[in-house]
Amino acid sequence: VQLQASGGGLVQTGGSLRLSCAASGFTLDYYTIAWFRQAPGKEREWVSSRRSGDGRTYWADSVKGRFADSRDNAKKMVYLQMNSLKPEDTAVYYCAAGPRPIISALHLMGSYSYWGHGTQVTVSS
Repeated sequence: VQLQASGGGLVQTGGSLRLSCAASGFTLDYYTIAWFRQAPGKEREWVSSRRSGDGRTYWADSVKGRFADSRDNAKKMVYLQMNSLKPEDTAVYYCAAGPRPIISALHLMGSYSYWGHGTQVTVSS
């Protein structure tokens, strides 16, 4: 089982980036995919989760309205489109997969069994 995030980079405030998460070794359809991020000196924080059942995406308040997600189960790819980026979005971003956590647990790291290596996003002011 592998998850690999990519697409990070350096962008100016207000810019956009699209992160990709490639999954292998498991059936993506059956898993909820989440994005987390970790800024220097801070704890890893939840960004979003897209549920495998109803396909609904849940968002952290800090990114709601600026970020969007999509997934292609056939290609085993998940995408995080980040718009209107702010310096506080600077972090290493991780994708993770979990076997259908309940809604109240979507934001918890322990709900996700598989984690990929992160990709660095830096937003300059």
